[in-house]
Amino acid sequence: MIVKAVDDVMGQALMQEHLLKNNVPLIVRTSVSDDEEYETAYFFRNFDEMPELEQKAIQLSKGKVLDVGAGTGIHALALQKLGFECHAIDISELSVGIMQDRGVENATCQDFFELIDQKYDTLLFLMNGIGLVENLNGFEKFFKQCKSLLNEGGQIIFDSSDLIYLFEEEDGSFVIDLNDNYYGEVEFQVEYQGVPSQPFPWLFIDFDNLQNLAEKNGFEAEIIQRGMHYDYLARITLK
Repeated sequence: MIVKAVDDVMGQALMQEHLLKNNVPLIVRTSVSDDEEYETAYFFRNFDEMPELEQKAIQLSKGKVLDVGAGTGIHALALQKLGFECHAIDISELSVGIMQDRGVENATCQDFFELIDQKYDTLLFLMNGIGLVENLNGFEKFFKQCKSLLNEGGQIIFDSSDLIYLFEEEDGSFVIDLNDNYYGEVEFQVEYQGVPSQPFPWLFIDFDNLQNLAEKNGFEAEIIQRGMHYDYLARITLK
């Protein structure tokens, strides 16, 4: 599903930063946590300013790379500087316009699940880009699409977080309603200059569930590196 400029609050915020460098805060809210503010300049960081997990993901990339949900193109530009052939896709028309302005050579407005007749050695989903599967049931469709896009020996690289920490009690135990949806299935919304976006589903996944789903669909998952707070970088390959 392509997101048109008129409906794209996030894209409008990024375009304002791209054109005006005004660094107006973007408010991010989810159904499971308090509101957070992000400076829009954060979405234009260079390689040296990236978190360690993102830097590691770029260093582990190989061959022809597909950067999914590429945003402003920060990862694609870093890969280009390293000499990679990188194709960057995003469903936001505004984001793709920003990428093209910034010099991303192969930036396309494209839904990952509708991409056909292409092959890559690395599929890259950074800044929790794996969340596009929306829920645990979405992984069957996701892995099927990945199989159609990966060259032999190819890899999927992404970062995510285990939201279990949001349910921790003072005594260190965790209280989760097992009758509810998986705790990493959340509803997202962004707000910019008082204008909220439409809510949309997103997924954060713990590694144990990821590993089980990968094996169920003919893949193997491994943790490459853990972050400071329940976040991790993972690599998935075909068995």
